Amino acid sequence: MSFLDSTFYNNTVQEWLVAAGILVLALFILRFLVGMAVKRLAPLADQTDTPVDDLVAELLGKTRFLFLLIVSLFLSSHALTLPAVIRTVLLRASIIALVLQGAIWVNAAINFLLERYRKAKLEQDASAVTTVTALSFIGKLAVWVIAILLIMDNFGIEVTALVAGMGIGGIAVALAAQSILSDLFASLAIVLDKPFVIGDFLAVGEYKGTVEYIGLKTTRLRSLTGEQLVLGNADLLNSRVRNFGRLYERRMAFTIGVTYQTPRESIERIPQMLREAVEGQETVRFDRSHFTGYGDSSIDFDTVYFVLRPEYAAAMDIQQAINLEIHQRFEADGIEFAYPTRTVHLQAASEGTQGAEIR
Repeated sequence: MSFLDSTFYNNTVQEWLVAAGILVLALFILRFLVGMAVKRLAPLADQTDTPVDDLVAELLGKTRFLFLLIVSLFLSSHALTLPAVIRTVLLRASIIALVLQGAIWVNAAINFLLERYRKAKLEQDASAVTTVTALSFIGKLAVWVIAILLIMDNFGIEVTALVAGMGIGGIAVALAAQSILSDLFASLAIVLDKPFVIGDFLAVGEYKGTVEYIGLKTTRLRSLTGEQLVLGNADLLNSRVRNFGRLYERRMAFTIGVTYQTPRESIERIPQMLREAVEGQETVRFDRSHFTGYGDSSIDFDTVYFVLRPEYAAAMDIQQAINLEIHQRFEADGIEFAYPTRTVHLQAASEGTQGAEIR
């Protein structure tokens, strides 16, 4: 009897060699096919607009060597006569490898889609990226939980009671982490409802700043004085938030007082002068200008207009130009600005009266 006909574990040496050859050949072919597919799809993906070939190349690139090895081992085992227990072990190992590789592929697909969404939306709506990142984390966690449950079920473990226990445990965890979960759901509410996005200037109570980051638990603002403000998402949503980032125009109002010695004719012309000073500026919309009342030391005029730009600095530049124009017009017309004065009248004790005016 030749050496090839020798029997080891119910199989001849020749059968063992054939199985080893099938193992090596299958592993080589699988590795070759995966490598060639990735190599060919990579340059093709750069030339097409469809994301399908990019996704396929990304998934094939995430194929693990251990998965290919187990698949090749399972295929080669059919060339041997093996006990039922070993075949069951190989079958379960192949199923576990397939489940784990499938979870890796699904996670890779989630990362691929998230990256494409991030590139497309980062400049337009940065807050949406935060939401998708949070949702992708939950999705990945769910994928691995399902994969673990499938593996446990493959080993004959009853997962129904385990799932019920996980539900009860989840309730207990939720009760213990109410603050964290409230901030998490508040984060999703912020991103989905979009009360503000990254770059908006907010006023939250006594705090003011520009939104720099919207996280799962906190939102961070950069204040006017330079420091970073960290606010809990739940606290932020429960507050009264003033979003100056959604400001499309600014309402501006100012009051000017002139002296009581101003002639009536000049008083009648002042509202028109104020209107002309406002309308002489660009990107403004005049609203009104009126003689509103008699002050303690002045005759008062109120003027309201809108700056059709949201920038505060632009509004201040326009207000400054209006003030200079008003000063020039009043100076040319001989109108005096009022300032606080007090007139005291003195009366002698005798019938004759003397008046003295003090300013």
